[in-house]
Amino acid sequence: MAAKEHWIALAFRFFHVYNDGTVELFNPPNTIQKVTPFDDSTTGVRSKDAVVSTHPPVSVRLFLPRITDPTRKLPLLLYIHGGGFCMESAFSSIYHNLVATIAAEANVIAVSVEYGLFPTRPIPACYEDSWAALQWVASHACGSGPEAWLNEHADMKCIFIGGDSAGGNITHTLVSRVGKMGLPGAKVVGAILVHPYFAGSRRDDEMWMYMCPENKGWEDPRMKPAAEDLARLGCERVVVFAAEKDTLFQCGKNYAEELKKSGWGGSVELVQNWGMGHCFHLYKTHHPQASQLLQKIVTFIQQH
Repeated sequence: MAAKEHWIALAFRFFHVYNDGTVELFNPPNTIQKVTPFDDSTTGVRSKDAVVSTHPPVSVRLFLPRITDPTRKLPLLLYIHGGGFCMESAFSSIYHNLVATIAAEANVIAVSVEYGLFPTRPIPACYEDSWAALQWVASHACGSGPEAWLNEHADMKCIFIGGDSAGGNITHTLVSRVGKMGLPGAKVVGAILVHPYFAGSRRDDEMWMYMCPENKGWEDPRMKPAAEDLARLGCERVVVFAAEKDTLFQCGKNYAEELKKSGWGGSVELVQNWGMGHCFHLYKTHHPQASQLLQKIVTFIQQH
C-alpha cells in the first residue's frame, strides 16, 4: 500500500498544519531553555515553584525580593509570559530573568504563570489557566492560603497584572473578567500590556482563530476587546507599550485609544517604543530603550 501523501495544509507564523491535522511548531516546548528556581545572592531575589492545579496542570514561579522589613506588605505582580499562545514558558531563562529583575527593582512579589499552550491545550486554556492562577493568588487574602510567601508578605489590595504579546492579550482578559465578576478579598490596581497581541493583522487573527476552535469569529472579544469590557476594566490604571516596527504597533495604540473612549474611569498611558520591534526588551536587554521600558514598568508599580 502506498504511503499517504503528507503536505502542508495551513501555514501560519508560528506553526504549520499538515493535511492529516498534525501541527508542527517552529519552536516547540522541548527546545526552550528552562532554569530551575534559585536564590540570587546578588539581587537577594528568591524564587520557587508552586502548583495551582493538577487537572488541568497549572503552575507558577514565585519571586520574593530581599525582605528588609518583615512587617511591610509588598505589592504583587501576576505576570503572563508571551509566545503567541504556543511557545515559551514562565520557566524559560528569558522570562525568569525578566520577572526576577522586575521583582528586585520594583520591590514587588511576582507570580509568573505557566499556562497551557496550543496545540496540547488549545485556546481558551491560556485564559482559564491564568484566571485560575489569579484566583489562587487571591485565596491568600486572609493570610491562610497555601503559599507562605504570599501569606506573609503580599498586599492583596495592591495587585498588578501584566504580560507581553500573548501575555498582554491575556492580561486584558483577566482584568476585564475582574471587572465583570470581582475578585473577593483582593484588589487589582493596575495592568501592564507590553506589545499586546490583539486583532489587526488578518494573518495573525486567522492563526488565533485556528488555535481557538470555539472562537466567535472576527469580533471575538478576546482578540478584539469589546467596548463594554473596556468600560468596566477591574483596575484603576493601565499602561500600554507599542513598538514602532512591530506588526502589532497599531493594535496596541488602538487598545489605548479605545480604552480612553470607553467611559472607563481609570487612567491609561500609551508608551511608544520608536524604532524598535516586537518584545525587543527580551532579547536586547542592554539596549537603552529596553532599560527605559523596564524602568517604566517599575515606576508604574511603585506609584501604587
